[in-house]
Formats: sequence, structure tokens, C-alpha cells
Amino acid sequence: MNTLRADLLRCLRREGFKKIPVDYSLCESQIKAFEKRFGHADYETYLGLSHRRLALKIKKNFADGRQLFKREEVPAGTEFDEYGIGHSKGSELAFHMTRMHHPLRGADPEEVLNYPYPTVDESNLKEFTKKVSALHEKGLASFGFMQMTIWEASWYLRSMEELMMDMMMESESAVILFDKITDFACAKARAYASAGIDILSLGDDIGTQTSLMLDVGLWENWLRPRLKKVIQAAKAIKPDILIFYHSCGYIIPFIDKLIETGVEILNPIQPECMEFNEIHDRFGDRVSFWGTLGTQQLLPYGSKEEVKKVTLERLNKCGGKGGIVIGPTHLVEPEVPWKNLMAIIEAAKEFEGSAN
Repeated sequence: MNTLRADLLRCLRREGFKKIPVDYSLCESQIKAFEKRFGHADYETYLGLSHRRLALKIKKNFADGRQLFKREEVPAGTEFDEYGIGHSKGSELAFHMTRMHHPLRGADPEEVLNYPYPTVDESNLKEFTKKVSALHEKGLASFGFMQMTIWEASWYLRSMEELMMDMMMESESAVILFDKITDFACAKARAYASAGIDILSLGDDIGTQTSLMLDVGLWENWLRPRLKKVIQAAKAIKPDILIFYHSCGYIIPFIDKLIETGVEILNPIQPECMEFNEIHDRFGDRVSFWGTLGTQQLLPYGSKEEVKKVTLERLNKCGGKGGIVIGPTHLVEPEVPWKNLMAIIEAAKEFEGSAN
């Protein structure tokens, strides 16, 4: 039986497809606009997504986030995530964008060691496994979200400036912090794999708009072995789990090593930073792609015809073997017109007709 799930997984393994898989993640205002237009908020079904995102329940191991900030007074209204990282809004006009507050900025190694890091809520694992099974019974693939895997979670806690200095100085604080975060990531990876997740979504932004965020040597020394440990933790339980890796920006010097480390799907291949055809020519026989349609220029400011043209170019480049889930490179922001989102669907259907 050719379910959407089976077709998606075959496409990601570059074994062909019946239906081109698409992906969209809409911001809150786009979801509200969708609901106003169609009378419901289930855009994933309407747009024909082959997968659904699921996130494990994480246990916060602190009572009051403000008490974690020993050297900073955070603003009123600050919200604290499961790590204790503070997020404050400067304006309602910023939508989902927030200022970040780092609870371990200025901390000594002992404080880093004894910090109340989050843990997997094991009491919820049975229920989570049922959710995964329910998706599979509907013929949909399961997509386990655990981005902010190592690098981002660590610098969000410590601050980028201090963590960079820790790495350069080979500080004990960096070793402790990275190991604590890696242990947590491995626990999440094992839980997702045990639940039967099809695609494990890892990721850390390691590129900027025009260059690398950190030196390749630093990444090789500090982050690659830990990323490999996380991937191996999942694969040891579910060998056929597909490893998805997200990084915005320019990351070409990392791609070979990411593939060697176990990454099987790259996201988003941001076209403002890298040229898709070049990336496909160099790596398309060893890795699949997810996204590729720019949310900085093409989708908000391009015409429907331009969006359709670029979508067809991406699909034609990948050809009949697949190896791509086509869609926006990031969250669909408020300024993206609905017609441009539908142009992706139209192009995918047109390509299916010519390829099958």
C-alpha cells in the first residue's frame, strides 16, 4: 500500500516517488488568516503534508526562571523555556521575535555543572508512542523535533561571546556545558527512536548570511563528535530512522563532514546564501534536501509565476529519484501572500504529472 508516509520516506532515500512531498510551517498570523479563509486551522491536511511534527514533553527542573539569573535582572514579562533561557518581547510588532537572556553568562565551572538542565519527561513516553503509532496508522510520517541540539542550546545558555571564548581557551566550562547538553540530546534521541519516529530533526545554526558562524576546526573539535554521539544514540535503537539537520545560512564547508557524521537530509539550503544547483551537483547523490524556497525574497516579494518557476527548477534538478521535500526555507511570515504558497502546490502537481 502506497501511503503518504511510505512515499515520503522513499523520496527521502532517493528511490523515487508518486507524490512530491511539500512542507509548510505557518506563523501564528498566517494560521489565523488560513482559519478565516477556510473555517478551520488544519492547514497541514489542506496542503497535503505527508508528515506531522511531534515534540517530546520536556521536564523543567526549576520553579522560578528569574532565580536562575544571578547576574542580570530580566525584564518584566520575560518567559522562560525548558532550559531556563529568558525570552522578552520588545514590541508586539516583533511578532515571534524576542530578546534572549542567558542564565549562565558569567557563571564559573561549578555553577555550569550544577545548573538545573532539563530532562525528558519519562511519564509521558507511553502516550507519546501512541501518538506516533496513530500517525502511522493514518499513513502519515512522524517528524520528531529536537533542533537546538548542541551548539544553539549551549550558547543560548552561556551567550555566544562567552562560549566562543571558552572554546578558544579550552575552558572546563565549555566541556561541562557541551557534555551536559549532549547527554540531554542523547536522551531525547533515544526516546524519539524508541517511540518509532521516522525522521529525527536535529540542527544548530552554524552559518551566517554570508559566511561561517564558527571556524570549521572548532566545529570539528567541539561539536562534530557530540553530534555523532546523538545520531548514534538514535540509530542504535532504530537503524532506519532518517537524520534531518537544520542550519540556516552559508554552510558549504561543513556539508561533507555533516554527511560523514550521519546526516541524511539537509535543511533549508537557504538560496540567499547558497546556490541550490551547486549544492545538488556536489552532494545530491549522498543527501536529500528539505525546503530550498527563500523566505527572504522569493516568497514574500516574488510573483506567483516566479515562485512556480523556481519550484519547478528545484524539482527538475532532483529528477525522478526525488531527494527533496519542497517548501519555504523557514517559518512563513505574515507578508507572504497565499497565492505564492499555492504556487508551490501547483508546480509540484505539474511536475508529478510529467515524472510519473
